[in-house]
Amino acid sequence: MEVPYQIRNAYRDEWEDAMSLAWRTFLRFEADVYSPEGVKNFENFITDSTLYRMFVVGSYQLFVALDGKKIVGMLTLRGGTHISLLFVDERYHRRGIGRALMQYLSNYLLTEMQASRVTVNSSPYGIEFYHRLGFRDLRPQEKSDGIIYTPMEFVL
Repeated sequence: MEVPYQIRNAYRDEWEDAMSLAWRTFLRFEADVYSPEGVKNFENFITDSTLYRMFVVGSYQLFVALDGKKIVGMLTLRGGTHISLLFVDERYHRRGIGRALMQYLSNYLLTEMQASRVTVNSSPYGIEFYHRLGFRDLRPQEKSDGIIYTPMEFVL
């Protein structure tokens, strides 16, 4: 029987574990298609103390999926309606955690933000996942500072 995962807003002391999960997963599944500049810029982004301060004051949301007390998935929200990061521990792929994080986010956006859409700049690895959830491409793939992404949106 599948263990139910708890999804909730992250606590302050969970930031480092969530960013470590993002970094490990990025290195495993995404870094090989990025230039050294892109890999370094991603690392700089997730280790930036300004980003952490934004999280602490509530202007950058972090949601986590937990298996017991272990963080197995994470999603961050920037600007109220833009998915900034979404990663699931590789040992937990294909168990519905990414979809559950997105469902939690959709409920949050509809009830707390009165939002009608959510956007994401999907990495090449995430495109198929977002398409399965109903996201549509806004523009063709782009590259900025070595980061490769496809701008997408989902209407809630």
